[in-house]
Amino acid sequence: MVTAPHPPAPRDDRPTHVADLLRLLTREPGRPRLTWYGDDGERVELSGAVLENWVNKTTNLLVEEFDAGPGTRVVLDLPTHWRTVVWALAAWRVGATVAPTDDDATPGDGTTRPDVVVTTRPDRWAGTRAELVAVALPALARRFDGDLPPGAIDAASAVMTYGDQLAWVPAVDLRAPAVETAAGTLLQHAELVRSGAGGRVLLESPGPEARGDQATDVLLATLGTWSAGGSVVLLSAAAGDALAASPDRTRRLVDGEGVTHVPERLRAGGTP
Repeated sequence: MVTAPHPPAPRDDRPTHVADLLRLLTREPGRPRLTWYGDDGERVELSGAVLENWVNKTTNLLVEEFDAGPGTRVVLDLPTHWRTVVWALAAWRVGATVAPTDDDATPGDGTTRPDVVVTTRPDRWAGTRAELVAVALPALARRFDGDLPPGAIDAASAVMTYGDQLAWVPAVDLRAPAVETAAGTLLQHAELVRSGAGGRVLLESPGPEARGDQATDVLLATLGTWSAGGSVVLLSAAAGDALAASPDRTRRLVDGEGVTHVPERLRAGGTP
């Protein structure tokens, strides 16, 4: 097997790229790194090793199915979710540009013209020339619950068929665009991994009407937390609203998950 190239680790051991970051997360492979609370009470916990496994499988799919790499534009038409984090990491691992999209964006217009669309709403993109990946969000989903346009890939079944270890992936140009915001602003791959708060950080997802730049902020905050050696507890928008309405429930979650950093609007629920 031809292995994937890894950018050299920085001398001060701080990650500068997603490949460095994934390597850092697997130094303690069993440690929880991403814990998800969904709308219906679903809780999913990913250790460093499990997160890397998901990212590797998804990266292999992007390369083998779509020849994804630098210059590929991957639109994430997804709510903020643990699966969204995985798809973003995989796209960045191959040097692609990620473009989270808002609910009111028009598929195929000048701001959302994609090469690959990863979406919970494949019918919305059926008239475009983009390659389509349909994502089922529930953790135990084995197939996409709905009709698929011709040629669309069902991520629920397809991702699991790819290898746990990376095959070949293209080298990443750190000066190339990694994120394209709704306003058209570009963020380079070298700017993705920033220093953030360590510890156990609680993050809230934006509402369904704000899938774009606010979702990007959550992704970047997650990377920053990991770069500082921390871990993330990510709440869906509905789960965050439920905690905001119940200080007792917030305290229980904070105590049970060992959270050290709480969003301002949830602090009434009890900050450590």
